[in-house]
Amino acid sequence: MEGIWRYPVKSMAGEEISCARVTPRGLLGDRVYALVDRASNRAVTARQAVALFNYRSQFLTEAELDTPSPAVRITSPDGRTLTTTDPDIDGHLSGALGRDLTIMTTAPVGLLVEFPAGTLGGKFIDATEVPLAGAAPPGTFFDYACVHLIATSTIDHLQGAYPQGRFDVRRFRPNVVIRSQGEPYIENSWAGRTLAIGNEVVLRVSIPCPRCVHTTLPQGDLPHDPGILRTIAQHNRRDLGDFGTLPCAGVYADVVKPGIIRRGDAVHCVD
Repeated sequence: MEGIWRYPVKSMAGEEISCARVTPRGLLGDRVYALVDRASNRAVTARQAVALFNYRSQFLTEAELDTPSPAVRITSPDGRTLTTTDPDIDGHLSGALGRDLTIMTTAPVGLLVEFPAGTLGGKFIDATEVPLAGAAPPGTFFDYACVHLIATSTIDHLQGAYPQGRFDVRRFRPNVVIRSQGEPYIENSWAGRTLAIGNEVVLRVSIPCPRCVHTTLPQGDLPHDPGILRTIAQHNRRDLGDFGTLPCAGVYADVVKPGIIRRGDAVHCVD
């Protein structure tokens, strides 16, 4: 395993860590907070507020099993900081992002996530929004399932197919990056299978991870680049049933057995 990432606040910049505790609700400290537009009951993502990718979040104290939602320091693109304990944090973020927002630690019932028009197929062909965390525990802020993995062979192949683009791992926002010298899109073959990471954690892979304009958005030193998504669509479109046939990179997974994962752990299929 090459890398472990978590995202304390949904749609803000992530942080790479050397080890993580994996719980039935995903990596401890991952997507603990999210900004919610109460009026529409939507989770605000970088699709609606591009600046979110350039906000950084960091725990003031490390998340623990008995305190899974510790306070977070949020640093804005201009360097100003505030914390989730500030009494007017909602007002600060609402003003900066131009929407009436509330920062939450538990997703309200029926919370939706918006997709760009035309990116969904199947029975959602006319939809621009779907329920959040469709395959994750209730109250969580994941787009679908609670763990997301991607292989380096997939990223490397996409980079070779579009060398003028920058297929940085940050564009994909995974939890686990797996070093692979094998075929590109090897993750497709993991769907429905069980993966072991290190000596403790076991995951059950569900579906390939569909991609949208998130991968193209600017963040940090990465420029806006529509060619990123076009390249994924040209090389790896997958049939996701009711969701339609979509560009994919990486996979989603559920937690079968919790435990600790560490950078450098071996990853292998167990069925």
